[in-house]
Amino acid sequence: MNRPTCTRCDGNHLKRRDFLRVGTLTFLGMGLSDFLRVSHALQATESVGKAKAQACIMLWLDGGPSHMDTFDPKPSSSFKPISTNVPGIQLSELLPTVAKHMDKLSVIRSMHTKDNDHFQGTHYALTGHSPNPAMKFPGFPAIITKELGPRNNVPPHVMVPAMAKAKKRYQDTFKGHIIGPENDPLIIPDANQPLTLGGARTGDVKYKLPDFSIPQDFSRGRLEARESFLDVVDRHYRRHVETTEFGDMDTFKQQAWNMILSPEVREAFDISMESEKTREAYGKTGIGRSALMARRLVEAGSRFVTAVGYEGQSWDTHGDNDKRNRDALCPDLDRTLSVLLEDLDERGLLETTIVLVMGEFGRTPDVNPDGGRDHWPECWSIALAGGGIKGGQIVGASDERGAYVADRMVSMGDLYATIYKAMGIDWTTEYMHPIGRPIKIANTLSDETGTPLPELI
Repeated sequence: MNRPTCTRCDGNHLKRRDFLRVGTLTFLGMGLSDFLRVSHALQATESVGKAKAQACIMLWLDGGPSHMDTFDPKPSSSFKPISTNVPGIQLSELLPTVAKHMDKLSVIRSMHTKDNDHFQGTHYALTGHSPNPAMKFPGFPAIITKELGPRNNVPPHVMVPAMAKAKKRYQDTFKGHIIGPENDPLIIPDANQPLTLGGARTGDVKYKLPDFSIPQDFSRGRLEARESFLDVVDRHYRRHVETTEFGDMDTFKQQAWNMILSPEVREAFDISMESEKTREAYGKTGIGRSALMARRLVEAGSRFVTAVGYEGQSWDTHGDNDKRNRDALCPDLDRTLSVLLEDLDERGLLETTIVLVMGEFGRTPDVNPDGGRDHWPECWSIALAGGGIKGGQIVGASDERGAYVADRMVSMGDLYATIYKAMGIDWTTEYMHPIGRPIKIANTLSDETGTPLPELI
């Protein structure tokens, strides 16, 4: 089977002395556009290895949060703005605890995307591309997983918990597709389901990860004996049949054995090992448990963990926007995000872990007859912190109603490029799709390569 190959932008393999030599060429040898392209690629290459970030936790606000009721307060909101611990920056009164951590957090208030349908919006927010029936695009969490590689035998890419049954196809937007299934997320059970993980309790809830659990009456010795017998059969078979698949199969099998037999991996999923004080601080809610699990996994070695937490499309406030934000959505976000930032900081992990808070789009500045706000990709907000991202910053601005970008439009590609740079990933990288089309890993609205935001990195 032919495997898709990876290509990179022209010139990113050049060393500085090569660039200086090329720079001495006459206009017959290099035009201005060539010079700028090579210079841009060289800048990206030189950032690799200087990164602080080693992992990312994304709090996924499924359904699309109302930016003017959270991170970009406006007169069109029923909730007043409050001061933060950074002079001149205000957030909604619904986020009073987060406001005390504004020095760690930065907000992009001028995000602009294309699609206002939930699936298409999610696809675009996770890949930087609109859905295409002829192509599958890798999600940026899978790209981070591929580029950084696994650590400590821990699953490098995890989603906790699974999305609602009605949204199973949405999980495809997180997958690697052309860059390989090894970069897909491991999707673990809902934190509120009464399951078990090898008999270990996780707070008031028990977990069971079927792919990581050994039957209680099945010893490690018996498991290793069966592995040895499988190897004998496998070697006999390979003497008769040789395919290009076996190399990958060996890699995947070894990774699976390492994960199953490693006590560190099993312990990473067991939040019962956390103190009662810590579990209470995060809260015994879906998003609280998911965020706590995410911190444990990143601490153990995972590269990217998506904490879904909220029930499907909870932030899709077409009706009772104010009540739902005031009574349910924002209190949990305010608590969980604040505790996560504090916990990571106290453990010395915030410096190496990016925390990203986002949904698939924002909400309309106008309130509909049901007291709700509808889908709005024209201008919305994203919050991020840690991993070398500068805190206490506001990037861009919306207009007076929060409807359109008033200053500094930011694309998903620009956001990706910023995160990639923080992680030492060359944001100018392109993957070659099997149909022969190069895919930019930081694709902008104009199908150009995104640019890292200098205000943040």
